[in-house]
Amino acid sequence: MSGAVLAVVVVVVFLLTIYLLQRYGDLRKQQRMVLLGTLLSWYLCFLIVFILPLDVSTTIYRQCVLDNANHPNPVTRDFNQTDDNFSVYPTVSIPKVCEEPWSYIPDGILPVFWRVVYWTSQFLTWLLLPFMQSYARSGAFSRIGKIKTALIENAIYYGTYLLIFISLLIYVTAHPKWQFTWTELQTIGITAANTWGLFLLVLLLGYGLVEIPRSYWRSSSHVYLLAKTHFKVAKMATEKAAAEENLADVMEEVAGVNESVRYNHSLRKYVDIILTKCPTEYQEEMGRNVESSHGEQSILPTKKGLIHLHKKVISAVQRHSRTLVQWSILVEEAIHLEDVAKSQSSSVRRFIHSFPSAHHHGWIHRLIFSPTAEWYWECVFRQSFYRLLAVLLCILSAAVVWSECTFFSTHPILSLFAVFVQMAEKQYNYICIEMVCFVSILFLCVCVYSQVFRIRVFNYYILVPHHQTDAYSLQFSGMLFCRLTPPLCLNFLGLIHMDSAISHQDRIQTSYTSIMGSMHLLSFISDGFYIYYPMLILLLCFASFYSLGSRCLNLLGFHQYITDDDWTSDLVDEGRELIRRERRKRQKAEAGENRRWAWREQYGAQGATGRTRASYTEIKDNQNSPVTQSGWTFTRRDGEMEEQHRGLLQDNSSDEDSPNRRSTGGRYLSLSASRTDIFGDV
Repeated sequence: MSGAVLAVVVVVVFLLTIYLLQRYGDLRKQQRMVLLGTLLSWYLCFLIVFILPLDVSTTIYRQCVLDNANHPNPVTRDFNQTDDNFSVYPTVSIPKVCEEPWSYIPDGILPVFWRVVYWTSQFLTWLLLPFMQSYARSGAFSRIGKIKTALIENAIYYGTYLLIFISLLIYVTAHPKWQFTWTELQTIGITAANTWGLFLLVLLLGYGLVEIPRSYWRSSSHVYLLAKTHFKVAKMATEKAAAEENLADVMEEVAGVNESVRYNHSLRKYVDIILTKCPTEYQEEMGRNVESSHGEQSILPTKKGLIHLHKKVISAVQRHSRTLVQWSILVEEAIHLEDVAKSQSSSVRRFIHSFPSAHHHGWIHRLIFSPTAEWYWECVFRQSFYRLLAVLLCILSAAVVWSECTFFSTHPILSLFAVFVQMAEKQYNYICIEMVCFVSILFLCVCVYSQVFRIRVFNYYILVPHHQTDAYSLQFSGMLFCRLTPPLCLNFLGLIHMDSAISHQDRIQTSYTSIMGSMHLLSFISDGFYIYYPMLILLLCFASFYSLGSRCLNLLGFHQYITDDDWTSDLVDEGRELIRRERRKRQKAEAGENRRWAWREQYGAQGATGRTRASYTEIKDNQNSPVTQSGWTFTRRDGEMEEQHRGLLQDNSSDEDSPNRRSTGGRYLSLSASRTDIFGDV
């Protein structure tokens, strides 16, 4: 049974990791080494979280067996007692029986498992993933060039590690109480890595313990959600415009290089590689410009310049596509929230979408989540459910903060998680022990990992769903996971008094703690930093509750959503107006599509005959024209057809979202895109 449980957990965690990687990364387009490194780092960290409760229950069972072997504590039972409470027959002693947990893992498996998982994750986070980050970001055109660039960029990084290692080596050698052994040096390295991870862990945890319950409480209000979504729309519109302008500038530079480097030049193959990374519409535009150019000579680029340009193209294209996806997601969310507001004030208990054609769900979703069920969920039950969930999360947050500030006290036991685990231990309720451990670790991981997924460093690192996360951000998240998960689990073991380095109790250590080594080698860390630094969570929670960080960022010019700020109100109004424009644009496009559909239904056959005849005549008369224009030769019965034709041309000619179009300030204007939109649809 134990082997089956371990195997099921391993498979389930692997499927969960694949799902998350498929949601945030692009399994078809991104490099295989990037996907493999990210998958392995996420998978190993999630394994630690899911297997650690099994390790705790197995350790408690082993402690019970050891206690029975060293100090037998029989249970006495008296039979045939008289009324005077005297036994006629002697008492019978029944030895205390330790019940084996349902998920018991035999000895020798977990130490090997933890050793492989831990050291593999540390190798990934400190050595391999930084190298792969530079490799994926490099603009070199060959693998050798990418490897060389990655080694040069990480020379300082690896040199710092070497300097720290030499310093620790000298410290261990010169210390009079220590013997220079591999085990002690290994323990010092693990302690240093866990100390760095605990420093970042407390910062993220202090923010997440407050923000996650508060976000669910505020999400119960549609008014708050709609205002915040309008705020995000206004900010995203600025980022979208900046990304489009940046892409246009880079494409202008690529177009100049494409015209200057001819097909017989030695650098042409590198230019062709750069062109393959450009969007299709820009490639077509550049191809037409090269064909129409008359051989003007310009300054030829160098190979180093092409490498730098290649890197800029990859970054600009990725940023542009990411902002487009984020923009579409925010617009859909804002329109949905506006539909919710309309449904709440409607007397009809059916949820009505403004654009039903934009919501394509399977038949199972349509069967279960009908318009009536959706109305009850959005307008009645959602608010109560989110508030109840926020209250439960707030209780968990309070328990974590209290336990982090009191887990060092073993007599009396003040940590709530240690109290729950020891109460279940006395009853041999291993399922309860594992559930308490799993829920606690899962909540801590949600508080920390959610901030990792939401963290944003000047658009340089950001995780975006819908396959829009770049390779650098994926690997950076893998590095953070591998550095945060071991100290998080070690901190949790301290909360339940299963880490003797903190609780100072004489009991069997978990297999996970035994891999970490004895922290008593560095007493100033085990007795000082590991105990008192987590108390900083209390101050961070107060700062997060009063939004001190958001207010500081707002003063520095990084606008955050603060309800009592004038800038926030202006951005909310701007976002509301942008959604109105987007709604009008979609309504106009939908009306045009309906007119086209009605025209095809009524005049499809006659229109097809007329288009064929007119196109043939136009091509025959204008053989040298670069654009083939279609005429209309059939006779209209009344003015309705002429009005529909005029409306179609007006709808399509006013398209402002063509990615290949630029204004007079230097934007491209693609005739082919306009020709395709107008005459292809008609």
